[in-house]
Amino acid sequence: MVKYNPELKAQIVHEYLSTTQSTNDLSKKYHIGKNQIARWIHRYRLNGPDTLKRRRHKRNFTADFKLNVINYYQTHEDSTTEVAARFDILPSQVSAWHLRFEREGITALNSQPKGRPPKVNHSKKQRRQPAHQSELDRLKEELAKKSQELYETKMERDILKKSLTLFGPSKPGRKRK
Repeated sequence: MVKYNPELKAQIVHEYLSTTQSTNDLSKKYHIGKNQIARWIHRYRLNGPDTLKRRRHKRNFTADFKLNVINYYQTHEDSTTEVAARFDILPSQVSAWHLRFEREGITALNSQPKGRPPKVNHSKKQRRQPAHQSELDRLKEELAKKSQELYETKMERDILKKSLTLFGPSKPGRKRK
């Protein structure tokens, strides 16, 4: 996607508004698609010259703003492109918010945390044991855990022994012809 200079956008829009040139004429003159020029003109008429500037940072939208956009989209007979131009957002955002709202309701419009969820730290769970638990009960639980670990270790050892008898050692040897 080509990013055009905001001054060039403003110049083309001003030239369209001040002269009788059509978007086709401007498209041929500047070698830019006529639909792109028409979008700039439409956005300029709705929201002013600030919409022609390039954004340098990511915008975060509140659930209220998203709900306002969806309400406007549902109550007016405008396309997603026209609604997006009115609110200075992308058309794909309007349709995505609308679909999410229809499927999951208003809770889907809240901001979702980004990234992978943190792993659960098991050591913290063990520290959170109630203080009133007697020493004897704590030792019984610890003994049960150790017994389970011993059982699992013995099972792993038996499986490894069985695999060695069936498949032989895993060391690479000479290949037979």
